[in-house]
Amino acid sequence: MKLWFYNTRKIRSFLVVLLLISISGILYGYVNPQTREFKCAAEAPSQLYAGAAVLMDAENGRVLYEKNGNEPKAMASTTKIMTCLLALELGNQEDVVTFSANAASQPDVQMNGCEGEQYYLKDLLYSLMLESHNDTAVAIAEHIGGSVEGFAELMNEKAQELGAYNTHFVTPNGLDAENHYTTACDLAHIASYAIQNPEFLAIVQTPAHTFQEINGARSIAVTNRDAFLTSYDGAIGIKTGFTGKAGYCFVGAAQREDKTLVSVVLGSGWPPHKSYKWSDTKALMDYGMEQYTRRTVMNSDYELPQILVQGGIEAEVTSLYLEDTVSLLMREDETVEYVENLPTILEAPVQKGEIAGTIDIYIDGCMYDSVIVYIGTDIQRVNYRYFLQQIFREYFLISSD
Repeated sequence: MKLWFYNTRKIRSFLVVLLLISISGILYGYVNPQTREFKCAAEAPSQLYAGAAVLMDAENGRVLYEKNGNEPKAMASTTKIMTCLLALELGNQEDVVTFSANAASQPDVQMNGCEGEQYYLKDLLYSLMLESHNDTAVAIAEHIGGSVEGFAELMNEKAQELGAYNTHFVTPNGLDAENHYTTACDLAHIASYAIQNPEFLAIVQTPAHTFQEINGARSIAVTNRDAFLTSYDGAIGIKTGFTGKAGYCFVGAAQREDKTLVSVVLGSGWPPHKSYKWSDTKALMDYGMEQYTRRTVMNSDYELPQILVQGGIEAEVTSLYLEDTVSLLMREDETVEYVENLPTILEAPVQKGEIAGTIDIYIDGCMYDSVIVYIGTDIQRVNYRYFLQQIFREYFLISSD
């Protein structure tokens, strides 16, 4: 910092660049303000046991509340949300999965699958999500990814695709491992995506499931361990978790009318406080359901300016229009502001449907979304032929009057 501060040559260069940018903005007739990442958290509920927590609007990924939401944490068996998701997207539900010695050797909680036993993938997903069996997770991972390491690569690729940039998977079951972590925000994004899959939702909402080893060696019965599912109005899942490092964890989802919320609590107590995760989740969900209502903040009724067009035939201004409607869950005390990134002058020709600029939507000073504004009128550019036609009309046409 001292080198930069005392390097006057760099300072002068920096100021010149700023001046040129400002001048160019004026010459082109608009100013495009720098945008910020969206998603501001609302004020927290008063008491939470969790070391990290998030409440998210599952429809658009907006964080309604967070506590240490971007702090890396162990996540225990909530890892299996990603394992299940990839199995649904990359596997065939009728695939036959064979337990390896590695899968069979996994610690509790386990299905006690034996090396060589075979099961349909569709059945193992209930074992994975309802009872949280660690051996099942490894069997699925080896089947889909060829190995645990290969499957972890797929998990990390999917996390990046979903914008979970502060997440890194090492295991498919969430057992404590070095460099295996996520954040409450990232996990909420993953869960919000997962519940869009009808097959995923059907699995996590199933009370119980019974299936057999393909060769008929034994029958397996699994029961859903998600107490939130039957104790909260509108609950739709999703997954519990616990390890000595992670503590008690839970990813929940609930839906009422036009609200679909996802909550994450990580490190919500350690034994014997098994119930803390349920009280934390209820507090988060109650906050979202009671304090937020859906509001339309942008639609076609938004009053747009007309823009001058230079060098055009006949028309001197063009209309603008919007195609997007933006609605979201908001608290009553939240304010909406708009920043119009639109030119003051356009140069002909312009065509209807071309992009004129954007309008940034800010909720309580935090950028939420950017909406595209389109040109609403075709305007041709004045050219040599046009001038000849005007001269001909002016001087050679005889009026009938």
